[in-house]
Amino acid sequence: MTDEPDPTDRNTMAGEFALGLLSGDDLREARELAANDPAFAKEVARWRGRSAALLDDIEPIAPPEGVWNRVKAAIEPAKTSNVIQLRRRVGFWRGATAGMTALAASLALVLVMRPEPTVPVVPAPAIASTPPMIAMLSDDQKQMKVMASWNPDARQLVLAVAGEATPDPAHAHEVWIIPAGGKPRSLGTMGKPMVHMQLADALATLLQQGATIAISAEPTGGSPTGAPTGPMIASGTLSRA
Repeated sequence: MTDEPDPTDRNTMAGEFALGLLSGDDLREARELAANDPAFAKEVARWRGRSAALLDDIEPIAPPEGVWNRVKAAIEPAKTSNVIQLRRRVGFWRGATAGMTALAASLALVLVMRPEPTVPVVPAPAIASTPPMIAMLSDDQKQMKVMASWNPDARQLVLAVAGEATPDPAHAHEVWIIPAGGKPRSLGTMGKPMVHMQLADALATLLQQGATIAISAEPTGGSPTGAPTGPMIASGTLSRA
């Protein structure tokens, strides 16, 4: 019966197999172990994971021949029965040394080309983005249509009159937020077909909760009472874009 391979020898074989250093009977034996022995296959995968960073996109650099002579002399087998095992170890260390040499060369290149140190820039913390909301404001007769767009992150409300608006010098179009069951709150008047309004936190919260946006016809300069005095010519509720 064949003796069970020494664990150290199996680890060496796994490393050589992962680095592509085996051939002949040794290669066939390693392939059979990798296919049928989960522990050996796991060891091969571990070696491949170690060597991946060394072998990717790095040009191999052959060490001087004298290095191998010194390695061979240091591990020359004392008995002929150890020739196969020591031969594997020579191949293993040859592959490992080549990998380390390539890594050292790449690190040297990085050090040479490294730019002057600069003050590190601390990235701003990521802020979760809230989807925008839109609404089409109009009345039953659709005499006036206004597109409303709300950006929750910037707390900005944009109102734009759709189509041609008939000038009315005797009246001003005043914008209101009307919460459910609450009194209207003025956002100011629309002095031109498109306006950008920056809202305070309290008003922004009302919009997020589903308050109605409405536009009333008021005297020039806006409502004199702080509440709508003229007819509502357009209204609507925001929804997700």
